[in-house]
Amino acid sequence: MIELKSLIQPDCILHPLKGTEPQTVIRELVELLHDRGRVQDPDETSALVWAREQQRSTGIGDGLAVPHGRCSSLKKVVAAIGWTDTPIDFKAGDGAPVTLVVLIISPSEDTSGHVQALGAISRVLSNSDVRTAARNCTSAEALYELLCNDS
Repeated sequence: MIELKSLIQPDCILHPLKGTEPQTVIRELVELLHDRGRVQDPDETSALVWAREQQRSTGIGDGLAVPHGRCSSLKKVVAAIGWTDTPIDFKAGDGAPVTLVVLIISPSEDTSGHVQALGAISRVLSNSDVRTAARNCTSAEALYELLCNDS
């Protein structure tokens, strides 16, 4: 089972997000992963995640979106998190705009790792108190501690 602390690194947490639309936010988080050496081709990766977003919104409700995709150039699952004070319309099922975005990108052939990563995010962020506390964090380090301290 994958734990959040194995997916999330403090240097891959961004606040505030500058993007104001799902596609720009996805690109922003992919660029962060690229800048940290975790993604090789940000153009390809952004396109793959955006194509997945077009199939069905990853806005899962209560202000949270978990855009994700699979990329053949990756060797392991990677993640980036961003949050914003300006809500973004991810077309979530509940109609609520998103302020917290968790991006997950997995190797194409690692279905198990992909599902486990999504499960790890879900386990922690299914708690409304944790989601509220995450939105109120004032630094990447504080968000990392909140999400990964007990995961």
